[in-house]
Amino acid sequence: MTQTKHNSAPKSSKSLVELAYERVKQRILDNKYYPGFQALEHEVAQDLGMSRTPVREALIRLKHEGLVEMIPRRGVRVVPVLAEDMQEIYDVLTSLESMAAELLARKKPDAMTLKPMRDATQAMEVALDNDDLDAWAEADEKFHRALIDLCGNGRLAQMANTVRDQGHRARMVTLRLREKPLASANEHEQVLRAIEKGDWQTARDVHYNHRRRASEELTEILEKYRLPQL
Repeated sequence: MTQTKHNSAPKSSKSLVELAYERVKQRILDNKYYPGFQALEHEVAQDLGMSRTPVREALIRLKHEGLVEMIPRRGVRVVPVLAEDMQEIYDVLTSLESMAAELLARKKPDAMTLKPMRDATQAMEVALDNDDLDAWAEADEKFHRALIDLCGNGRLAQMANTVRDQGHRARMVTLRLREKPLASANEHEQVLRAIEKGDWQTARDVHYNHRRRASEELTEILEKYRLPQL
């Protein structure tokens, strides 16, 4: 009896590019590829255990997102985020996320739709009770990503995710230099309640004030500890 061989299909070039993109980006966000880190293209490929072609395409994508720069004959360099850059990042993020809160509230979503945001707020409360700032930061990230993903505007979500990633390192580096984020947890709850009620004006305004306060707090920390770049 002849047995049919089932060979697994090779990964497409697109999936390899996506994999390279995700791996390099995660190294940047985790600070393994630290601000100012520089390497030749083939060195990055070797680190990832991949060929140069998908890595090159992934680096071009990350360049467009403002996370790296390509230097002729010198490879790729992770772009540091300056203190003044963070102000611009938060200005844009504040506007985009406040609009996302308004758009989502106008849709009057049901409890099932908002479950990712509700789960995130509950996870933040548990993390604060346990004094686990890493878990709080993870839940905070999930809340904000869910907010923009659920708002229904794909272009807004794409821009907001790109800008947030640019400021990720600064938020994580300063996480333990801030006061315990009790006010932030309360503001998340207020935004979610307003969205649940369909009160788009309150949702927008509370989220706007939430982001502005966070921006001022971060700026003060950067100045206090004289952190010129992250």
